[in-house]
Amino acid sequence: MTTTVLGGARVVGDVLDVAAQRHGTQTAVQDSTGSLTFVELRDRARRLADGLLRSGLLPGDRVLEALPNSCDLLVSEMALALAGLVRVPLNPRLGPSEWRGIRQDCGARGLIVDAGLRGADGVAITDVIACERVFRADAGDLDGLIATGSATAVLPQAQPGDTVGLAYSSGTTGLPKGAIRTHAMRLAAAQAMLREVIAPTGAVGAYLHAGPAIHTSGLFILPMLALGARQVMAHHPDPERIAALIAGEQITHLALVPSVLEALTHLPLGDRAAFDHVRMLASAGAPMPPAQIRRVAERLTDRLVQYYGLVEAIPPLSVLSIDDHARGLRDEPRLLASAGRIVAEARIEISAGAGLGEVVVSGPMVAAGYWNAAERADLGKAFEGAALATGDIGSIFEGYLFLTDRTNNMLISGGYNIYPSEVEEAVALCPGLREVVVVGIPDERWGERITLVYTTMSGRDLDAMQRRALRTSLDALSRHKRPKSLHRLAEFPLGATGKIDRRAVVAHFIAAERTGAEHQAPDSPHERFLTT
Repeated sequence: MTTTVLGGARVVGDVLDVAAQRHGTQTAVQDSTGSLTFVELRDRARRLADGLLRSGLLPGDRVLEALPNSCDLLVSEMALALAGLVRVPLNPRLGPSEWRGIRQDCGARGLIVDAGLRGADGVAITDVIACERVFRADAGDLDGLIATGSATAVLPQAQPGDTVGLAYSSGTTGLPKGAIRTHAMRLAAAQAMLREVIAPTGAVGAYLHAGPAIHTSGLFILPMLALGARQVMAHHPDPERIAALIAGEQITHLALVPSVLEALTHLPLGDRAAFDHVRMLASAGAPMPPAQIRRVAERLTDRLVQYYGLVEAIPPLSVLSIDDHARGLRDEPRLLASAGRIVAEARIEISAGAGLGEVVVSGPMVAAGYWNAAERADLGKAFEGAALATGDIGSIFEGYLFLTDRTNNMLISGGYNIYPSEVEEAVALCPGLREVVVVGIPDERWGERITLVYTTMSGRDLDAMQRRALRTSLDALSRHKRPKSLHRLAEFPLGATGKIDRRAVVAHFIAAERTGAEHQAPDSPHERFLTT
């Protein structure tokens, strides 16, 4: 299947050309303002690529891209690849310091932006970032470039090993670091996505980009182009809107982060009925606890797929399939704690050789390294030749990858090393709990005081029976692993990719302790009880 639909593509632009030849006047992408056929998408992308080069940009130049989910986003991504420019997406959920860090590190000459995009603190990207060439989609600049460009212009001839993008994550000092992505990497990931994730789910009618296409949803852009599927772009839809789009646009496939899936499970029954005809509901960005998997399967759909990957190694490296979820929910619960079966393209080993150790991955989806690596001393030890030390702690059993924790999540309390996930998993099935995070708060006696923070299904305090169940689960842990205090939050702070922001949780409690304030708002009381 994958060889057929990719049509022998060697670079990203080939996928678009083959899609236009095969699917012509079918709708390729649509948003709230209109739609483009496959031919129109290819022609606009080629015209924009020519226009960008005519504007003075040169092949190899880095171009920052900050666009909402829209037809323009697909046109822009394809145009940058066709022009030989290096796409550097900016996540609007980040803030000014991260945007500046990315701009500084990559040395971007261009910026394609919608001035309406703002960060979590309300600051507009255009108020913070300036480049030699700025093209505002909201002001019609892209349309202007497309009008001046030619669909038949001779564009640079890309090679599979050429850099097509930089994907940024945080460095050890906080300065973002950019993983180099080549055309070959993108196509290897698309091939694995087609075969391992999409093919087992059945025919694709339409794919909904409900999450930011800059993040996990964007992994499906090339596969859906190759399949000739219609892609529906929605910018920050709320749960009700997601359900309405699924029903109204006959969506069969979509991918969301766990926090959004959780919100969808609380919709009224009538809204949740939209998921009855979904063939694939994928989750990525963070693993779902078994209790949440069961809740999503019961309230939305059991057509669940999860996959694992990193900024430096494009997903999927492993896949927990629909069948795996069914087996896990039925009689093999251990599977639900797995990151899935390792895909054929990825070579994954454990640093310890056997048992528990750091996950080391190599293969065609792994980056060649970080941008500016020779000039930076804060990147940490990640790449050793073609292998990437992921920072994830895990093990492999019968072809399945089990992730235990992150090396940088490890806590040291009273001289003992403690992985938060072990404590989190011990209480994950306790009644009344929705989400649980274990963090370390600086403490003179313990070094780090193990603290369990949680939200509840009801939004209210745990009742006496639920609290006893929680205590019983914690008492089963070794004494040094038991939290010294427990606190309830109304909601967890989320990071730019939708994951729970552990650093923000720690900062919240540190700040509260310094001021002597109660760690609570009037509508979100915290409870604290010692287990030492």
